[in-house]
Amino acid sequence: MKAILLKSKLNFAVLAAILLFIAIGKSTYPQFTQSVFVSADQLVSDLILVFVAITLGAFITNFGLVILGCLSAFVIASILVYQGLVFQYLNQEYLVAVLIVVLGFSAIANLYRHYQKS
Repeated sequence: MKAILLKSKLNFAVLAAILLFIAIGKSTYPQFTQSVFVSADQLVSDLILVFVAITLGAFITNFGLVILGCLSAFVIASILVYQGLVFQYLNQEYLVAVLIVVLGFSAIANLYRHYQKS
């Protein structure tokens, strides 16, 4: 059990960051947080996104690269949406919801991969 915990510190950090986002968001800006999680709830039914997230977490051995790639894609998409260059139909709440769903499911899949190896 100790080996699993040592290998999966980054997974727990991602999941703790999502919980921290919920706690801080509910107290500081509840409308934004509520709209993010309503969008995230709808995204979970989009199986392609969930399968991609699980595949990222299960098959990429360096989970730090998954996190870096997800955050980079989020920042680039946010800048493009903010400037109105592309993706005019997207908003910031939807992008944050996609980030939460992808990071959450990939962290859980990566955690399961560590559990399965032990």
